[in-house]
Amino acid sequence: MTTIPSRLAKLTTSVSSWEEARKASLSAYRAWYRSAPDIVQLYTLNVSPSLVRLKFRQDFERNRDTITDLQVMNIMLLKNQQEYQETMNAWKQEPHVMQWFKRYDDPAPPKTFLEKFYASRDDPNQVSSF
Repeated sequence: MTTIPSRLAKLTTSVSSWEEARKASLSAYRAWYRSAPDIVQLYTLNVSPSLVRLKFRQDFERNRDTITDLQVMNIMLLKNQQEYQETMNAWKQEPHVMQWFKRYDDPAPPKTFLEKFYASRDDPNQVSSF
């Protein structure tokens, strides 16, 4: 499969109503859903297309009721198109795609200095304001 970057390029548009946002997000979901077998084949993933589709569904459902601002929705749709284009043009590597399957559970908060350092978290009490 040859990569043609302009094949998936779209003009950036902004939605002005929730009905347009709904149509745009459904269109995006359908594009991801249809591309699941291609993504599995393109990145030679050890997961089935149905599992990839389930992951897409979970991601879209997770954001379904949390977004209440049209500006945020516009940004999410823009980032979605960008992610889709990068994925389908094979501008990623397998670890980038497998990152989708990482668990969202928040582990126990780091307690020691090194645990905080490894987690890239600063202690809010130690941060000074300028």
